[in-house]
Amino acid sequence: MTAGAHPVVRLGLRENLAQFVLLVAVNALVGGMIGQERTVVPLLAEHDFGLSAYSGMLTFIAAFGVTKAVVNYFAGTLADRYGRKPVLLAGWLFAVPVPLLLIWAPTWGWVVFANVLLGVNQGLAWSVTVIMKIDLVGPHRRGTAMGFNEAAGYGAVAVAAWATGAIAHNWGLRPGPFLLGLAFAAVGIGLSAGFVRETAGHVAHEAGNHGRSVDGHAADVSARQVFALGTWRDRSLSSASRAGLVNNLNEGMAWGLFPVYFAAADLDLATVGLLTAVAPAVWGIGQLGTGALSDRIGRKWLIAAGQLTQAAGLLLIAAGETFAVWAAGSAMLGAGTAMAYPTLIAAVGDVAHPAWRGAAIGVYRLWRDIGFAVGAVVAGALADLYSVATAVVVVAAVTAASALDVAVRMRETLAPQPSPRTTRTGRTPARR
Repeated sequence: MTAGAHPVVRLGLRENLAQFVLLVAVNALVGGMIGQERTVVPLLAEHDFGLSAYSGMLTFIAAFGVTKAVVNYFAGTLADRYGRKPVLLAGWLFAVPVPLLLIWAPTWGWVVFANVLLGVNQGLAWSVTVIMKIDLVGPHRRGTAMGFNEAAGYGAVAVAAWATGAIAHNWGLRPGPFLLGLAFAAVGIGLSAGFVRETAGHVAHEAGNHGRSVDGHAADVSARQVFALGTWRDRSLSSASRAGLVNNLNEGMAWGLFPVYFAAADLDLATVGLLTAVAPAVWGIGQLGTGALSDRIGRKWLIAAGQLTQAAGLLLIAAGETFAVWAAGSAMLGAGTAMAYPTLIAAVGDVAHPAWRGAAIGVYRLWRDIGFAVGAVVAGALADLYSVATAVVVVAAVTAASALDVAVRMRETLAPQPSPRTTRTGRTPARR
C-alpha cells in the first residue's frame, strides 16, 4: 500500500475479527451498567425509600425505557450522519454519573434521574455497538453478529446482577454494588476512545455494492419514510417493531417485579440475585447459537417460536412457589428471548438499505425500548390492583399474541445464500 493510500475495506467476521471482539467487550461493559441495577434497585425502593406500591417502584424503569427509546431513534440517525465512534463516546460520558447518583441518592427522584442518564447511555452506546458490528460483518452474518453482541451485553447483565446480589448480601445495598458500575464506565471509555475504529468506511463499501434491499427499498429514503416503514408501512419492519416492544414489555416487568416477588418468599439477597440472573444468563449464552442459527434457517419462525417460549416461561413463574420452579421458568424466559432478540435486529438489517440502516435500527429500537416503560406501567398497575402473578399472566398472554402476529405478518427476510454455481459464474455473492 503506497503512502497516503486508504486501507482496503473488507466485510466479514474473520476479516474484522479484532475490532469485532473489541466491540463485543465494549458491549459487555454497556450491559454491565444495567446489570448493576438489576437486583439491587427494586429492593432499594422498598428498603431505603419506603415505596410500597409497585407502580411507584417501577417509575425508574419507565424513565429508563422512555429515555432509551427516544435516544435509540436519534442514535441511529446521528451515527449515519456523524459517524459511529463519536456517538459511542458520547454514550459512555453519560454513564459516569449513574453509579454516583445511585450511591448518594437521598430521595427516589435521584434514582429516577440516574435512570434517565442510564437510558441515554444505553440508547447511544448499545445502539452504536449493534450498528458497528453489522457494518463489519456484511450481509451474510448479521444473525451471528447480533448473537455475539447481545450475548455479551446480556451475559454481563446476568453476571452483574448475580455479583451485586452477592455484594449486597455481604455488605449492604449501598455503596458496594454500584462501585462495579464506576469500573465498567471507566474501562468502557478507555477502550472506546483508545482502540475502537470508525466503521463508516465499511458502510460506504457495502452501499457501493448494494443495489436494492430484499424488500425493494432503495437508498434515497428520508428519515420520515424510514419511520413510517418501521412503524406501519413495511410488514416485516413493523412486525419486528411490535415484537420488540412486547419483548421488552416482559423484560421491564421482570426487571421491576421479579426481585421483589422472589424476596417476598423469604429468599436471601444472594439467592434473589441468583434467580434474577438466570434469565439474562440463559439469554446471553443462548444467543451465541441462535444468532448463527437464524443465518441458516431464517428469521421469522425463530422469532415466533421464541416468543411462545417466553410466554410459557412466564406462566411457569406465575404458577411457581419454589426456587426450582422459578429457576426453570426463568430459564425458559431466557431461552425464548435468546431465540427472538438477536434475530429481530438481524431481520431489520436484512430489510434496510445500508445507507439508512442506522436509522432503521434506531426506529426498531425506539419501539422496542418503549416496551420497558409500557411493561413497568402495565405490570405495576396490575400488581397493585390484583397481584404480581396476575401481572405476569397478562404479560404472558400479550407475548403469545405477539408470536401470532409475527407468524401472520412478517415475511422471511433472510435472502438465499449464493450457490457455488452462482459464485463460479462470476456474480458477486454479496449482491442481493
